[in-house]
Amino acid sequence: MKDPAKRIVITGAGAVSGAGSDVASIWEGISAGRTAIVPYEQWSGENWPVKIAAEVKENNRTLVADRKLHKSISRTDLLGLYAVDQAVQNSGLLDYRESLGDSETTRFNDRTGIMSGSGGGNYRSNYDFLPLISETKGDLHAFGSELPNMVTPMWLLKNLPNNVLCHAGIRYQFKGTNGCVTNQCLSGLQSVVESSEAIRAGQADRMIAVGHDSPFEPENVRYYHGHGLMSESVPRPFDKDRDGTVFGEGAAAVNLESESSAMDRGATVSGELLGSGCVSDARGILRLREDGDGVSRAIELALADAGISADQIGMICAHGNANKASDESEARGIRRVFGETGIPPVTGFKWAYGHLIAASGVIDLVLILEALRHQRVPGIPTLKEVDPNLSPFPVSSSPQETASDIALVICRGFGGMNLSVLLRAR
Repeated sequence: MKDPAKRIVITGAGAVSGAGSDVASIWEGISAGRTAIVPYEQWSGENWPVKIAAEVKENNRTLVADRKLHKSISRTDLLGLYAVDQAVQNSGLLDYRESLGDSETTRFNDRTGIMSGSGGGNYRSNYDFLPLISETKGDLHAFGSELPNMVTPMWLLKNLPNNVLCHAGIRYQFKGTNGCVTNQCLSGLQSVVESSEAIRAGQADRMIAVGHDSPFEPENVRYYHGHGLMSESVPRPFDKDRDGTVFGEGAAAVNLESESSAMDRGATVSGELLGSGCVSDARGILRLREDGDGVSRAIELALADAGISADQIGMICAHGNANKASDESEARGIRRVFGETGIPPVTGFKWAYGHLIAASGVIDLVLILEALRHQRVPGIPTLKEVDPNLSPFPVSSSPQETASDIALVICRGFGGMNLSVLLRAR
């Protein structure tokens, strides 16, 4: 058995997406087979090629009560802070800290860190400039002269990638190890991995790991569509007629602790992070290895890190973005590790809340932990017929039984990034 100081457990979680404002409501919608992907309302899609998304419907004041803070942070930050608040409240950290003396409180705060994963490819930051660009008709001298009058100085603060890290630390006085990951789709899940490694290395006793993103905006939709990555309907992962993904927005966060830290404060443990592996295809920004080599190597590294074998895994949460090449290479990578007949039940959640880019991996982790706790592998309701090129592949439109209490989560991103994480329900 691993040293309790080295075992990493999950003692709190939070999430928000178009499918719900907390983990329970999102899980309930997934269990009922409901998708949150509908015609969007934040801006007009009349002249845009994709007219649907999974928007978060919560009011900004519900996400972050402090109206003054809204002036210096962006929408993605609101979502991230909301998820962090849920994870902190659910973990019982604050109640425990209240019971400590002054010196113990200082040490608690110094040994509690935050790691955030945020998106770096959004274009909302440009939109404040568009009216002035139009007004000055390309005259750069006129543009520069009028810029201070047209664009608020708060623009810089609103677009810092580490705003959630900063403001969560200030709010809760958590002063320990911290960092901000901006690695496209891997960002949020990688923040979980980096947090666990910080605890294992003795740099912190507990870490809040959060991923947040709001990739749904006009330029992002057009550019992704231009690369053939977007669908005009709800995603159909691994289906023979799949044709791309759809954006969502949201955030998810988990509180990770060493097992000894959780035991010392009598915390409720919901899961254990067993191991991880991260590799690159090293082929290009969009180009993938058709044989799934990156996926298989990431899984093998995670298995080695966890010290378990492939036959101990009870379910897989696939990246499953419903793009032709991505799904096919992912399925092949999985098959390289598990063989033709040893693949456990496979699922994915992008049909329910869209592709959250930087938040996609960590919200998948939070929801697959719910699946483990309920001992059920959710189906993919949009799946009509499994792509014959992938068969046999154990994905279904209906719920399946899990083979064990261990799950594998796969996350992939531009640049050929592949990240796998193993976790167990507790």
